[in-house]
Amino acid sequence: MAKTSFNPDTFFKQACYFEASLIVVAVVLGWIAGINPFENLRFSEAAIAYGVLGTAPLFIVFGALEQLQIDSLAHIRRLLIDTLGPGLNRYHWSDVFMLAAIAGVSEEILFRGVIQPWIESSWGMTIGLIGSNIIFGLVHAVTPLYALMAALVGLYLGWTLDYGGDRNLLTPIIIHGLYDFLAFMALIRAYRTRQ
Repeated sequence: MAKTSFNPDTFFKQACYFEASLIVVAVVLGWIAGINPFENLRFSEAAIAYGVLGTAPLFIVFGALEQLQIDSLAHIRRLLIDTLGPGLNRYHWSDVFMLAAIAGVSEEILFRGVIQPWIESSWGMTIGLIGSNIIFGLVHAVTPLYALMAALVGLYLGWTLDYGGDRNLLTPIIIHGLYDFLAFMALIRAYRTRQ
């Protein structure tokens, strides 16, 4: 069994707490910037539909990348399986769904609810979109390539924030959470296959 830097016994609880704490960070940064992180979060059937459908392109790209035999991608796969596999493997799919949902909500409230509008208020929508997702990529910098891939996913999520002409955080929250869930389940499957 591969060595992991995470304690599989406490991984789930720590991951949920960490992700949930990002909402506190968003509220504090929002207070500093004069931005309500929840201002653009509202229920909408269109936003839900865009979110569910908007997950498909990301997961298709994920599946395509899984098939590529490129050393740098294989390194990322091994790293994620070795570090997250033992912790996620212990949990029922409903627990994994809950973790993915917490990550989707908290990261989107922070990055698309506060950071993107904060940058937009000084430098415009394009710089806000790009700048917030450079930061998004950097905080996901498992490897340089992974940081770049996360930044590109962030650009997509930031673009979906305004999809349909109505700024609504619900769309990227659903895409992010659903994508994370599907990716986590694929990672668990790969981990179990390797065992």
